[in-house]
Amino acid sequence: MPGTPHPSATPAEALSAMDHLIAAHLIGQQELARRLGLTVTDLVCFTFVRRAGEDLLTAGDLAARAHVTTGAVTGILNRLERAGYVTRRPDPRDRRRVRVAAVPEAVGRVEAMYAGHQRRLAALLTDYAPDQLAVLTDWFTRSTALAHEYLEKLNRDDPTEEC
Repeated sequence: MPGTPHPSATPAEALSAMDHLIAAHLIGQQELARRLGLTVTDLVCFTFVRRAGEDLLTAGDLAARAHVTTGAVTGILNRLERAGYVTRRPDPRDRRRVRVAAVPEAVGRVEAMYAGHQRRLAALLTDYAPDQLAVLTDWFTRSTALAHEYLEKLNRDDPTEEC
């Protein structure tokens, strides 16, 4: 029932719970990727392409989102294309660039594998009132921004930079 009181927690308990969530999802992503014949990075990149829908990404867009080099994204796209997950299309505005499209059958296969988990998560969210969902959404958004900032610092490999 939305708005049902939830147990109180300290910041340390919340961080511990988050660590457990991240670990469970990492292991789940590894298993899902294995079942699909992909690496986790390939699966993450396919997810970016899939979620872009008709607003097709360039290889550069994908490299930036996945925090990999353009050389690495070329290898990722080669694997995804060989496995039947994506196709490359010429950019209609700039023939020097290509855009990446998800193969509809591959989208269906991947979404079918996620469907049960997504339904359970959606059901779990119904336990929260709209104001609680707003707090959760804000926290997810802000912590994602912090995670990207942390990743950028790691990628700069600057030993003097505090991660």
